[in-house]
Amino acid sequence: MSGLDIIVDKRFIMGKAIGFRGWYYFRQGWSVYFAFIMAAINTLTVTYFLAVENYPVLQEVFPSFIHYILIVGAIGIPLLIAIGYIHYKRTAAFSAEADVIAEAHPYNYKLPPKGWNQQVNYPLYLMLTKFMLKLSSNEKLTEKEIEEIKELQKKINVLLDGEFIHNPRTKDNS
Repeated sequence: MSGLDIIVDKRFIMGKAIGFRGWYYFRQGWSVYFAFIMAAINTLTVTYFLAVENYPVLQEVFPSFIHYILIVGAIGIPLLIAIGYIHYKRTAAFSAEADVIAEAHPYNYKLPPKGWNQQVNYPLYLMLTKFMLKLSSNEKLTEKEIEEIKELQKKINVLLDGEFIHNPRTKDNS
């Protein structure tokens, strides 16, 4: 099979780790969306009905639960955005997290499978170094090497046209 063939293979897309993928998607849905929304609702409800309702001074500031939500939202959302910005841009916390992720990422020290790096970039790097050695030794390119260059050029053109080199992952087939 040529590297230019665009074949959608569901086994490649889902792999043998469908259970782990499902677990990952579940955790993302739970932690990013469901737990976040439920925690916000819970925090607002508990703090209002246990704290605000029992203190007349706070009830003057927040006469109803709706007022409480609006005021806390108006103050809390910009405050949390500022805290998130500080976390990413002004402290070493995010860079430390990124370091841990980079150290644990399996493809930082090897090529990812079946991607443009493996099928275009690194073959091109290897070919260029091979040709530089040949040129420095005043050797000519063989017909096979010229054909390899042409194949790589085709793959590069496919990428430049915005197409896929191998199995694309799209919404239609994932």
